[in-house]
Amino acid sequence: MKSITALLLGTLITGLSCHAQNKIEFEEYDLSNGLHVILHEDHTSPIVTVSVMYHVGSKNEEPNRTGFAHFFEHLLFEGSDNIERGEFSKYVENAGGILNANTSNDRTFYFENLPSNMLEMGLWLESERMMHARVDIKGVETQREVVKEEKRQRIDNQPYGSIVSEIMKRMYKVHPYKWPTIGSMEHLNAAKEEDYIAFYKNYYVPNNAILSIAGDITKKETKELIEAYFGPIPKGTKAIPAVTAVEPPLNGEIRDTVYDNIQLPAVIQAYRMPANGTDDFYAVSMLAQLMSQGESSRLQKKCVNESQSAMFVGAFPFALEHPGVTLSFGICANETKPEDLEAEIDAEFKKVQEELISDKEFQKLKNQIEANFVSSNASMMGIAESLANYEMYLGDANLANTEIERYQKVTKEDIKRVAKKYFVKDNRVVLYYLPKEETAE
Repeated sequence: MKSITALLLGTLITGLSCHAQNKIEFEEYDLSNGLHVILHEDHTSPIVTVSVMYHVGSKNEEPNRTGFAHFFEHLLFEGSDNIERGEFSKYVENAGGILNANTSNDRTFYFENLPSNMLEMGLWLESERMMHARVDIKGVETQREVVKEEKRQRIDNQPYGSIVSEIMKRMYKVHPYKWPTIGSMEHLNAAKEEDYIAFYKNYYVPNNAILSIAGDITKKETKELIEAYFGPIPKGTKAIPAVTAVEPPLNGEIRDTVYDNIQLPAVIQAYRMPANGTDDFYAVSMLAQLMSQGESSRLQKKCVNESQSAMFVGAFPFALEHPGVTLSFGICANETKPEDLEAEIDAEFKKVQEELISDKEFQKLKNQIEANFVSSNASMMGIAESLANYEMYLGDANLANTEIERYQKVTKEDIKRVAKKYFVKDNRVVLYYLPKEETAE
């Protein structure tokens, strides 16, 4: 079950991405074209991360053109007017660096980790991506096949790989969080070249992006290079469309069954939760950590160690820009029926609703959060992404230093209160994942 555990953790953990240790010193400013710049100077090692975060994710797509943000994560490695097709990655790899990108519901993030003497090359590459990217039918057709293969590997043919998409399409009826980040292959196939060009021109512009650089840099020289490479890029000519959809209350439990290529049944519960950065978000995040982080967490102790009804259990909040979702789930073991495992999970949440957690548990929870803060900025890439995330989601990059104070303000009473407020049947979707062979029974 190690592979299943790794998959679920990699797919679902989006909460408690805490960032702080020693104070992260940084400087931020805007270029005249609206590009927000964040600089962190650290001479510990001769490494620099150059990153650009665009404020565009799957929630910014049109309902009949889903998957565009994730598709552009791939497409913008195709090259540019000045970079031959397929050569983008080679510049970084030949310099001894690494590069990658990721897309969420809310933003897209590109980065290069480079030897610090290659800073200028990293800036040139990202400026080319922003100003001169190859958005043409040849690249579109190539990347369509790449994305289709990714969907087959990560979702269609991966046990439990569809959990997030199956939950979100039932949890949301109005808000664009209802469709998966990878989107619809039919929409990507139906789109024309001009659709892709329009999406690029609308969203991949300096006034919709954050350039975050961390590592062995000299600020004066770095600012001059940034001005040289990014200053000439024109500001986007269109207003960035705001996502204003407000999802109404669920007003009643939704239950369903999904038949999948799996051997062991699973129970998935999803509850509506507040947006990232709100007071209750931190309390819900701590509740999820209480339930599932570590061998002594409540669900692990009850369902895995004591009753042995589950092979794996977890509870994970999604740190989304708009009101989101927190999941609890378990994979059945030892012929356990899904309804019995669900009852055990419900009972553990009910205990938190009825009784304050102990002082010992609460202290352990705070210690875990502090440990997360210390360890999660172990790399320049982590710092660069952290600063950009806080600025983009919450408008305050300095939360990379201070967000822990928000967790520290959460009380035992707050955890009990949010358990009673959000973890109720009228606010949840419950799915049973069953092996496909059971459909005939």
